Amino acid sequence: MRVHNFCAGPCTLPLAVLEEVRSELLDFRGAGMSVIEMSHRSPEYEAVHEETLALFRENYAVPDEFSILFLQGGATLQFAIVPMNLLRDGDRAGYVRSGTWGKGALKDAAAWGDAYAAWDGEPLSFIRMPSTDELQIEPGTRYLHVTSNETIEGIRMVEFPDVDVSVVGDMSSDYLSRPIPWERFDLVYGGAQKNLGPAGLAVVAVRTHLLEGMNTGLPSYLRLEAHADKNSLMNTPPMFAIYVTGKVLRWMLDQGGVVAMEERAARRSGAVYSAIEESGGFYRSPVEAVDRSHMNVVYRTPSEDLDSAFLKGAEQEGLVNLKGHRSVGGIRASIYNAMTDEGVDALVGFMTAFRDTNG
Repeated sequence: MRVHNFCAGPCTLPLAVLEEVRSELLDFRGAGMSVIEMSHRSPEYEAVHEETLALFRENYAVPDEFSILFLQGGATLQFAIVPMNLLRDGDRAGYVRSGTWGKGALKDAAAWGDAYAAWDGEPLSFIRMPSTDELQIEPGTRYLHVTSNETIEGIRMVEFPDVDVSVVGDMSSDYLSRPIPWERFDLVYGGAQKNLGPAGLAVVAVRTHLLEGMNTGLPSYLRLEAHADKNSLMNTPPMFAIYVTGKVLRWMLDQGGVVAMEERAARRSGAVYSAIEESGGFYRSPVEAVDRSHMNVVYRTPSEDLDSAFLKGAEQEGLVNLKGHRSVGGIRASIYNAMTDEGVDALVGFMTAFRDTNG
């Protein structure tokens, strides 16, 4: 029996996609081998690669002036690659220090160049995101980096900054769960393992004209412009992750695309937040209501002992990977695109029963 997997990453995947992958695992489209065995330069795999690129562009409404890159290393490697490519002598980079991943991005950027916190949420215990007028962008700033959704703290950037410098967005944990205003961004990146497919793949969308002005003094794999030539893969890409991501993107289109994903996310996270608010204080979420994540719902019971009992009881009911991140504890329900309504209903039902028994 399949469980309801609320893992913060890797994500749960659509059952239909897993079944299709299983059916093709030994013989991909009559090739007599699996897609993970064939050459990355074979016609069969090239078709998969190009189709996945096209599906990403279609799903996310990526404008034609952006190049889409499939890279290894996940989003964390982009913490370094972005400043390496964008920062030139005399440039600065502003970072929204909104949570664990915003902190990590700033730390890695500062190891390369002049990076500073344009806003810091740590004095507020990372319970909300900033408004545009709270951002302090300093002279010489090349770009502003934002994290659209902080997976660990359970907060999201509801409105993206409207500023006079380039904006770079780490979209890892709400990638393709809602439309974004592309006119405000010059570069968007994210790991696939939250909403799109297996771990090991990062998808980067960057304005093509910016590639020509990037740092060419880097080792070849670290140069974004070197990856933009579709006819010259620099090394063997993460083929299996790209293959599965393509199937997930096709599934998303069949469900109504990113607009449908946005509606699903609001409705299903809303059901869990309603259970928290209607619990009479038994459950509590530390996040300010307006900035609550639609992907990662964080909350607690009245005590750590009850948190532990909740997690144990939930697992017995087939509700798994609900434990909060080790740095903050508590409970976290990650409700990514492929989570079923039945899974959310089961969680809400368990929350109600557990409260009634222990409240």
